[in-house]
Amino acid sequence: MSQTSSGETIDSPGPDSPASTPEVVDQVALARLYGEPLFALPQDLYIPPDALEVFLEAFEGPLDLLLYLIRKQNFNILDIPMVAVTKQYLAYVDEIRSRNLELAAEYLLMAAMLIEIKSRMLLPPKKTAEGEEVEDPRAELVRRLMEYEQMKLAAARLNAIPQQGRDFLKASVFIEQSLQPRFPDVHITDLQEAWRDILKRAKLVQHHKITREELSVREHMSIVLKKLQGRKFIEFEQLFDPSQGTPVLVVTFIALLELGKETLIEITQAEAFAPIYVRLAYTPA
Repeated sequence: MSQTSSGETIDSPGPDSPASTPEVVDQVALARLYGEPLFALPQDLYIPPDALEVFLEAFEGPLDLLLYLIRKQNFNILDIPMVAVTKQYLAYVDEIRSRNLELAAEYLLMAAMLIEIKSRMLLPPKKTAEGEEVEDPRAELVRRLMEYEQMKLAAARLNAIPQQGRDFLKASVFIEQSLQPRFPDVHITDLQEAWRDILKRAKLVQHHKITREELSVREHMSIVLKKLQGRKFIEFEQLFDPSQGTPVLVVTFIALLELGKETLIEITQAEAFAPIYVRLAYTPA
């Protein structure tokens, strides 16, 4: 005899009943196996121990767990009751240590810190200089909890902002172009303006072509000797023609130096700062 949730009683099979008789409650099957209704669990069904574990709260770390315990019981974060919080924290650590030792490692470190703070609070305060307040052992923990809570709230606000791909999708429409595109007509004035622009740019670009003029020193040595023939002397400046350009003047000067080096001409001067004269070198008969 068994009782349902509605208060009705039904007869249950006795120990002598065949095992194949299904237990039917309100004609509802427990499950379906290959399309067939299943009214009783198989006798050889194995369910792993962790298969039906349910985690009601998931924490991201020791600080998250501590903050949860403090806020859940409306404790003042600036005046944490270490005895109650440490007891609840250690109970949670013992629970997860029995299942996942690697996950419990960082929680055990925080547990050691809580026990240390609790022990320091039980000891008499150390003597300090006159006028100085005794440092609260919970001060460092409170600072870390407040900073963590600020970051957690900021992360929650950022997560609440709509994100593309998670909260909404960007609309996109593809329209097939079935007609031939019509391009605008070009008028004669547009061509004129474009041509004037090209001419303006062409005037800004100028090419300077450099050519090398081949000048012979020997040739200009002969020219100088011809000018000196039949004359006693010639003034130095008369041997140069500025209208022929600087390269010719340079080559003529080099030719005079070569003639002086070979003692074919003489360069003389009557006195200091007087005009310079050039004449053929004297050669005895």
